Amino acid sequence: MNGIAFTVSLVLFVGGIALFGYAFETAGFETAMFVGGIAAICIAIAIPFHVLKRTDG
Repeated sequence: MNGIAFTVSLVLFVGGIALFGYAFETAGFETAMFVGGIAAICIAIAIPFHVLKRTDG
């Protein structure tokens, strides 16, 4: 479970950073992509704090 949660967190974190970068190159969806990047990074950080804390028992 720890490996899967780590992989999902890493993919979300890197994807969120990529959304930040592409947000300024897309016409019309800048705000949506930037907010999506913020949401992806927030979820990527929340997974280790909330999910992995319960599985380390």
